[in-house]
Amino acid sequence: MAEEGTYVLSIAGFDPSGGAGILADIKTFEANKVCGMGAVSALTFQNDTEFDSLKWIETDEIVKQVLVLKRKFDFTVIKIGLIKDLETLENVISNCQDPTSKIQFVWDPIIKASAGFEFHENFEKEKLFSVLNNCFLITPNTDEIKFLTRIESPMKAAEELSKYCNVLLKGGHNKEEPGVDYLFMKNKIEKIEPTEKNIFSKHGSGCVLSSAIAANLALGNDLITSCRNAKAYVEQFLSSSSSLLGVHHV
Repeated sequence: MAEEGTYVLSIAGFDPSGGAGILADIKTFEANKVCGMGAVSALTFQNDTEFDSLKWIETDEIVKQVLVLKRKFDFTVIKIGLIKDLETLENVISNCQDPTSKIQFVWDPIIKASAGFEFHENFEKEKLFSVLNNCFLITPNTDEIKFLTRIESPMKAAEELSKYCNVLLKGGHNKEEPGVDYLFMKNKIEKIEPTEKNIFSKHGSGCVLSSAIAANLALGNDLITSCRNAKAYVEQFLSSSSSLLGVHHV
């Protein structure tokens, strides 16, 4: 059962398979005992192995979805997934931010679908740094952080971005330390090691991890605890089946 009055919002793409994007986020929120709500940032035409195309939702339409919810519900954490570009991200954050209570934005910088479709060509660095100043946490994998920074070393790239916000460098694509995540905070790095061995690759695992972190933050957990709890949850999700679509356990 969700904690009464604890709401978390996802701004993300719609994946008809439910494995990734806003549907996966909502499933994750509910399984982690918060009430999940959502605003769609893109319509994707895909299943768990094929990606045909997508349609971006206009910025003002994303904002309208959010503002009608914010009139009634208080969000302390908002998770953002697939987004058209940095300008859209910046506009959405500025329109969502509440001057009376600081919202923590968790951004999962998705650059490529599981099936290989690439969403972005590049991000301009100065604009990126400006946007990150308004984020609480970003959750890139090794490929994503190299794309964001154009720095070949993921650890050095994460250190660079941690000057602007907290960075969870996910280890799912790390060949040297498979499954090991590194949480970069100002002047501190926390190593988060995997505990589950019997896991299988999943469509949307990055969405699930970032959403589990957001849910934990909304429940009042600190950042390190939230990341550790979320990793345990995503390992349970990865081990739930041998297929590309996992099962969310309440």
